Amino acid sequence: MRSILFILGIFLLTGQIGSVSANTAPPSSTARLIFIHHSVGENWLADDNGGLGASLRDNNYFVSDTNYGWGPNQIGDSTDIGQWWLWFRGPDSGAYLSSLYQENAQHAGYSRLSSGPVGENEVILFKSCFPNSSLQGNPADPVPAIGSNPLRGEGSGSEHHTVANAKGIYNDLLEYFRTRQDKLFIVITAPPQQDPTYAANARAFNQWLAVLPLFQRGGV
Repeated sequence: MRSILFILGIFLLTGQIGSVSANTAPPSSTARLIFIHHSVGENWLADDNGGLGASLRDNNYFVSDTNYGWGPNQIGDSTDIGQWWLWFRGPDSGAYLSSLYQENAQHAGYSRLSSGPVGENEVILFKSCFPNSSLQGNPADPVPAIGSNPLRGEGSGSEHHTVANAKGIYNDLLEYFRTRQDKLFIVITAPPQQDPTYAANARAFNQWLAVLPLFQRGGV
């Protein structure tokens, strides 16, 4: 059975999430991994930059990815926090996820294994870009139920891009993730902004994301 894994910061399988240990051993048989990203993720994958693609290759992962313009309705363009709801819970999520789980191509430059195992992608790695760190509101604001959450489907420039609404989006995503114990879902928190205006909010949200949904709601 797979578990739901939330990771704070842009570090994959580093061994610790705060004080929480993680199993960093490579899989015994090659595992298929798909990474949903934009430009920062592309740089992270690149051999001459972050080197993530080569590192995953060397640890027995067959890596594919999505980028701008990918998928049905070009859903690959939409990777902000509110837009993850479209991927995993929205009315067209079935089409998006079917394509995502079957995807085996590269949409960025990085080294990978020459071939992968038959079947669906088992590890789903997804990351929003740096504008998502500009979360408004107050970390103590009440979290809305998903039916009344105005951030559903909206981008990071929305007036509804608040800490409370972002928490509500992820609470709802967890409901889907729990139904797919055959998958490992890994969320990478958005990179920081240089402007410190919303730094405290971004930090509070990422700390909540890394720990509270997983353990208080029984995600493992």
